[in-house]
This record gives sequence, structure tokens and C-alpha cells, in this order.
Amino acid sequence: MGKIFFFAALALVVVSGLIFAPAEAELAIHPMDQFIVAPLFGDHISWYTPTNVTLWMGLAVLAVFALLVLGSSRRAIVPGRTQSVAELAYGFIYKMVEDVAGKDGVKFFPYIMTLFMFIVMANFLGLIPGSFTTTSHIAVTAVLAALVFLTVTILGFVKNGAGFLGLFWVSSAPLALRPILAIIELISYFVRPVSHSIRLAGNVMAGHAVLKVFAGFAAALGMFSFLPIFAITAVYALEVLVAFIQAYVFTILTCVYLKDALHPSH
Repeated sequence: MGKIFFFAALALVVVSGLIFAPAEAELAIHPMDQFIVAPLFGDHISWYTPTNVTLWMGLAVLAVFALLVLGSSRRAIVPGRTQSVAELAYGFIYKMVEDVAGKDGVKFFPYIMTLFMFIVMANFLGLIPGSFTTTSHIAVTAVLAALVFLTVTILGFVKNGAGFLGLFWVSSAPLALRPILAIIELISYFVRPVSHSIRLAGNVMAGHAVLKVFAGFAAALGMFSFLPIFAITAVYALEVLVAFIQAYVFTILTCVYLKDALHPSH
């Protein structure tokens, strides 16, 4: 039965490819067009203009609100599916903060939870066909990374004073090497927001671009379009995994930076 279904589906794909094959093979979809910021109204963008980025960021916030607030509002003893997902996310991030940043870091759990939920929702919403992936733009991820950088830096000086500079002084190294290592540590510290933001935006953008490229191949190959369609299916499954992993990586790095701010000594 399974073989019959497979060959029937394959035959349908081949026949549709023959019928709808383009007159000339060409790349029908430009991979980077999906990342263009466009106004929702009119054709001019100002600082106050609502854009597709604004729309999908707002939808990500609404999705977080629907899951964590509305989904768990009943507080049932036997939780439903939505409440179970909300509680699972809560427990997952809480344990991450506690394990990485320690008990002192738990007070910053609401901020870190908000970061994770916004990023993971934006990533998953970006997988909907025809949507816009806000986390593929460095302008969005750079702001998130800059806020983390400023938060942990200010917290480090407020909590430890000048002792926060101990983060850059490797006391376990030979005395002659400590100034050199201090310069390296200082440079790596200020590179943090750059790598923090580019890692998320780059991975999301690359995956979506690959999907568009294979979609273009499917449109151009006609009767052989089933080949890139299989590739699209595999890449899409990978992108679902990447959507979660990149949110996890961004969040756990935030916890690591928070730990350095709370306990700066090497």
C-alpha cells in the first residue's frame, strides 16, 4: 500500500511538472528578496513607518502572550497541551539560568525567559510560507545583543565595582603574560555583541536563502521538480531544528555573560 502511494505521488509530481513546466528554465525565485524591508502602507520608509518587520515582531510578541499568559490562564492541575508547552518552556529556561548563572542569576530569569520566547517565536513564525523572519535581520539581533551586553556590563560594575575588571585579569597565568592576556580578554569581551548577533541572524538567513534557492530550482526544472522538492523537505525539517537551537544558543550565551558579570574573577 505504501509503495502504491509513493509511486502515485511521484507520478502526480512528474505529470504536474510536464504540464506546468516553464517555457524557459530560469531561477523563478530570488533568494534574498525575502529579506527586503517593505512598508505596510505607501512606498516610503521613515523611522515611524510600520513595516513587515514591525508586523512580524508584533505577531511574535502576541504569540508569546498567547502561549504564556492565555495558554496557562486556567492553571489546571492536569494541564492541557498549551499549558504543558508553557510550563515546559518555563522549567527549561529556569533550570538553564540556575545551572549556568547560579542562584544569583535567577532574579534575571524574567528577562532571559522573555529573550528566549521572543526569539524562538520569531524563528518559528518565519517558517510559515509567505511570512517574514525578523531574526534574519542584523538590525533586530544587534539590538537584542546590545541590550544583553549593556545589561551585563552595567550589572558587573554595579555589583562588583572595580572588581569587575578582574574578568580581564587572568591571575592564574604567569605574571609576564597577564597584560597580554588582559588585552585579548578585553577585545574578546567587546566582540561579544557582534558574534552574539551575527550568529543568530546569519544562521537564520542562510537557511531561508537555501530554501528559496531550492524553490527556484523546483520552478525551473519542470518534470524533475520533485528532486529539489525532496531537498526542500529535508532543509525545512533542519530549519525547524535550527529555529529552536539558535534561540537556545542565544539564551545560554546570555546566561554565560550574566555569570561573568555576577562572578567576574578567573
